[in-house]
Amino acid sequence: MRLTVLGCSGSVNGPGAACSGYLIQVDGERPVLVDCGHGVFGELIAHADPSEVAVLLSHLHADHCLDLAAMLVWRRWSPQRATERSPLYGPPGTALRIGAACSEYPGEVDDISDTYEVHEWSDRQAIQVNGLTVEPIKVNHPPSTFGLRMTGPDGEVLVYSGDTGMCDEAVDLARDADLFLCEASWTHRPQVRPEGLHLSGTEAGQIATRAGVRSLALTHVVPWEDGDAILDEAGREYAGPLQLVNQGQVIEVRRPVGGPA
Repeated sequence: MRLTVLGCSGSVNGPGAACSGYLIQVDGERPVLVDCGHGVFGELIAHADPSEVAVLLSHLHADHCLDLAAMLVWRRWSPQRATERSPLYGPPGTALRIGAACSEYPGEVDDISDTYEVHEWSDRQAIQVNGLTVEPIKVNHPPSTFGLRMTGPDGEVLVYSGDTGMCDEAVDLARDADLFLCEASWTHRPQVRPEGLHLSGTEAGQIATRAGVRSLALTHVVPWEDGDAILDEAGREYAGPLQLVNQGQVIEVRRPVGGPA
C-alpha cells in the first residue's frame, strides 16, 4: 500500500500548502482519495486520473471535503470526463453537503449522483473498495467524524485518525497499525486548544503508545503552530518511528517481515 500526501495543512490552507488529502494506491487497483480539502484537487491531477478515484471522507468540514466541487467539474466537463460513477463514502449528509457546494444557485442542491455513487458510513461496518478493506470508527470531533482503518491485500494496516479530540475510540482505531497517520493540530497548551476538538502532539503520542502502533506520522498541523514543537511533544510520549508528514511525500506501508497477516 502506498500513501501520497496531497495536502496536510490543518484547518486552512496556505501558499503552496493544501488542506487534508491523501492518495492511497494498491498495485493493480484504482486509487483511493481520503479527504479532499482546499487545494487537494490540483495536487491530485499530478498523481491520478480524477475520473477514476474512489473518495472516502472522514467528515464534512470544509478543509476535508470542499475541493470535491472542483473534481465534479472535471468529472463532468473535461475531455477526460468520467464515463462511470465512482464510489463516494462519507458521513450522513454527504450528498447534501457536497451537492449544496456544487450548486449554481443559492438555496439549491446539485444532484451529484450522475458522477458519484454516494454511500454513508456506519460505525465499525467495514467496506471493500479498490483493494482495501476500510473500517470506519466514529471519533471525537464535531460534526459526525470517522477515523478510517484501511487494510491492504497483504494485511498491511494504515490508520487515519481524521480529526479528533482525545478518546478511547482513537486508540481502538489505531490498534497495532503499521502506520498511524494522526492529526496533531497544535501544542499541548490548554489556553490555546479547545477540548474535544483536535489533538496536541502530546496526545497523538499517547494514543500511538496505547495502541501499540509500529510507526506514527503526524499531520494536520495548523499554519500558525510550530510543527517541530508538536513533533518533539509526540516524541516524549511515543518511542517508535516518528515523523511529521510533508506535502508531496510518498510512504510505503508494509507489514514487518514475519509479522501477522
